[in-house]
Amino acid sequence: MDQFSYDPLNALSADDFTGQRAGARDSLMLTAQLRIEGKPDVAQVRVRNLSSGGMMAEYAAPVSSGTPLEVEVRGVGWITGRIAWSAEGRVGVAFDHDIDPMLARKPVGKGASTPAFVKPLVTRR
Repeated sequence: MDQFSYDPLNALSADDFTGQRAGARDSLMLTAQLRIEGKPDVAQVRVRNLSSGGMMAEYAAPVSSGTPLEVEVRGVGWITGRIAWSAEGRVGVAFDHDIDPMLARKPVGKGASTPAFVKPLVTRR
């Protein structure tokens, strides 16, 4: 069999590719605070996806791969990590320790009910 022949017994499935990542990515849109080592300021970034091992965020400033950083994600807190890649106004961040990305999706309010100003107005005709 030549190297370009299709062999169904050795074909890769979609599961083979998802296993190469540390965890499933959760696409979302939230803001986070990013602190790059060696820079005094804290930047606000938009998080595009989040997993237990890292995230992708919009960050326009140039930054080198491997640069240490800290990021504060709502519901999770401050996380240490490193820049994994940087391209076209976005960065990939690899966390030093796994997190629970579902904590970022938890509601921030602690009220017992929905406030009246949030409820839709229902009128009869």
